Amino acid sequence: MSTSISRRTAIVGAAALTILSLAAPGAQAKPAKYGNPELLTSTAGLQGLLGGSDIVIVDVRPRAAYDEGHIPGAVHLGADDIIDPNSHVEGELLPFETLAAMLGERGIGNKTKVVLYDDKGGFPAARLFWMLEYFGHRHASILNGGITKWQQEGRPASSAGPQVQPAIFVLTLIERRHATADWIMDRQDDPSVAVIDVRPAKMYAAGHIPWARSIPWSDNLSADQTMKPADDLIRHFAAHGVTPDKNIVVHCQQGKAAAHSYFTLRLLGYPRVRSYDRSWAEWGAADDLPKVVED
Repeated sequence: MSTSISRRTAIVGAAALTILSLAAPGAQAKPAKYGNPELLTSTAGLQGLLGGSDIVIVDVRPRAAYDEGHIPGAVHLGADDIIDPNSHVEGELLPFETLAAMLGERGIGNKTKVVLYDDKGGFPAARLFWMLEYFGHRHASILNGGITKWQQEGRPASSAGPQVQPAIFVLTLIERRHATADWIMDRQDDPSVAVIDVRPAKMYAAGHIPWARSIPWSDNLSADQTMKPADDLIRHFAAHGVTPDKNIVVHCQQGKAAAHSYFTLRLLGYPRVRSYDRSWAEWGAADDLPKVVED
């Protein structure tokens, strides 16, 4: 058995045992830990990294918010800056070569440590996280609580532009992180595949993929917009039949919200997670793709 296969089996087994222990009546299990804790950076942890030579902090808020004040040294790459305004699919990404150049211009190479943040619980930052993983980058994380928590704690801010050392970002697409409409259609009867619609329940009711499960992305967050504890999240997904042994696909309206649940499941350590990035913007407009309308 190869090292990669045995490691994946260990991750799945450990997560499955955690779910069973949490579900067992009277269980006194220790609090679960995130399977990939390095994907989530704390405010204290980030402050300790400020000024480092091989880290790029990315503010994905609108430019005006960035200009008013940002984490010292942060570069700007707005969540909407990566969207192709000329695409017939709303919210679709710019050409990948263009995006790779944009990353390089901001000092992001393939091995650069990247910390992404926003002011919406990681919602906009998560799409850039997914994009980086899809592009073959393995060193990205999201700031837990974003700049909102950072500011509440009185941590430093700046309005100065950063000094950036350009880098070269080489695309290596990781197809296991991406799903297409054809991929989903080909597996509609596969019990090992779980399709998650992360949009609000009203949008799901207005139209959805027939075999998709409604699990809104906002349920990933605590009231203070930080990520919920691992055991809460594991219970939540397990209650919907989403367990680590599944091949999981997430989608939303335009690919943004889906990435938050993608990130959440990756944080938990679920080994097989994909984003259908073109999402309902493509599926809902296609005459040849099946749909269910409840309202």
